[in-house]
Amino acid sequence: MNLLSHSLTRLTRSALAAMLTVSGAALLIPVPALALFPDNGFADVAKIVMPAYVDVVTSSQVQVENAPQLGPEDGPFGELFRDFLGQLPNGQQGRRISTQGSGFLIDASGVIVTNNHVIEEADEVAVILQDGTRLPAAVVGVDDRADLAVLKVDAGYDLPFLSWGDSDTAAVGDWSLAIGNPFGLGATLTLGIISARARNIRFGPYDDFIQTDASINRGNSGGPLLSLAGDVIGINTMIYSPTGASVGIAFAIPSNLARPIVDQLIEFGRVRRGWLGVRIQRVTDEIAARLGLDGARGALIAGVSVDGPAGTAGIEPGDVILTFDGKDIPETRFLPRIVGETSIDAVVDVEIWRNGHTQTLQVRIGELTDVAVAALASGPPRGLQNNTDTLGISLAEVTPELRAQYGLTIDGDGVLVIGVRSATDAAAKRIEPGDVILEVGRESIRTPTEFARFVEAARADDRNSLLILLRKRDGDLRYVTLGLARG
Repeated sequence: MNLLSHSLTRLTRSALAAMLTVSGAALLIPVPALALFPDNGFADVAKIVMPAYVDVVTSSQVQVENAPQLGPEDGPFGELFRDFLGQLPNGQQGRRISTQGSGFLIDASGVIVTNNHVIEEADEVAVILQDGTRLPAAVVGVDDRADLAVLKVDAGYDLPFLSWGDSDTAAVGDWSLAIGNPFGLGATLTLGIISARARNIRFGPYDDFIQTDASINRGNSGGPLLSLAGDVIGINTMIYSPTGASVGIAFAIPSNLARPIVDQLIEFGRVRRGWLGVRIQRVTDEIAARLGLDGARGALIAGVSVDGPAGTAGIEPGDVILTFDGKDIPETRFLPRIVGETSIDAVVDVEIWRNGHTQTLQVRIGELTDVAVAALASGPPRGLQNNTDTLGISLAEVTPELRAQYGLTIDGDGVLVIGVRSATDAAAKRIEPGDVILEVGRESIRTPTEFARFVEAARADDRNSLLILLRKRDGDLRYVTLGLARG
């Protein structure tokens, strides 16, 4: 044991208590007297895991079309352009460029896992084994949503491979080892700890990253994050860095999330995910209070695909999903992953909160496809399908989800203001999103279409203004006269 680790070993609870005081009183921090480093370092695990690591090398054709003419072919820059682009900048062919990333073997037959972004634009993919052997690689399948890809090589003999670990057992403070190809230097082993779990970095709908401070740089993408037992607990995917180099904040896809996706890519060449057919938004403390929930939890339904699984089962905008198939939804972001992992055509119980009570609905899960996503994204959620923009005011029928979103506490008729264009009389009169128009010309209204009809009727009568009764978000009632000028 070296002097540093010996000194750290001797830093026991009593030593810390003597060092840390608050207002003269000892601040006790229970720290076990354990060695921070193994006596022989990490050489033993490195010998096991390094042979199963591969460099992933890709190449693609770069086209240079319609670029400006920066100099004649026989001029002083002609050679420079030929070196970097394959010919002059106004040419059409360009040249092939190569990039390098990381990957690891998970089967003796040559199955390799990496990130999708490592190979997604490549024309050719190859891997380099630790003995220097270069092999062409076939793409078995990719999943851009989770940023995973599976490759296959044929070496003609059994290859060393890594085993999947249980990422759920990786705790903050545990050691982690990362292997990668930083800046194209080749296989590199680095050490760190698990810095955080379940990180949501807004990369996609399935964010659940492990954060580590192991040194990870450009080129490490697709490499394994390992426990000290040599098991894969994550796939290194990205870093946070204002400089482009490691600053000790790196993110890995947990193995328990990646493994079922990889299995499907191997079996089907694609991933079949469950689909619920809803838009969701976060339940804030304010929304929870308005809905009578005991705290901000669950996923608020902001829109429903009428013919989708949720719509067919009776789930409505304004409902809050509390549990799905027996699994709690503590935050909105957990729902997409749980639904995605559910088998197609499975019938599951979904517990919702509606009108101050819980109830359980049964939903038959559909399959997530690009067509399904596009259909839900392109159409307005139920309750916003009859919205208009009149006099610079965007209006919608008052629905449960909009009532929750805008914190409306008073029931009744009217139409909701969801937007106001600047430089209009409505903006000058301080009409704002969240206000409710109750009456137009002393007549009650219920839909945006009725409001538009009143406006057109007033214009047909050559009136210059319209009297409306407005209920502000704070509950105050106010009459406002709106000019009827078009535009």
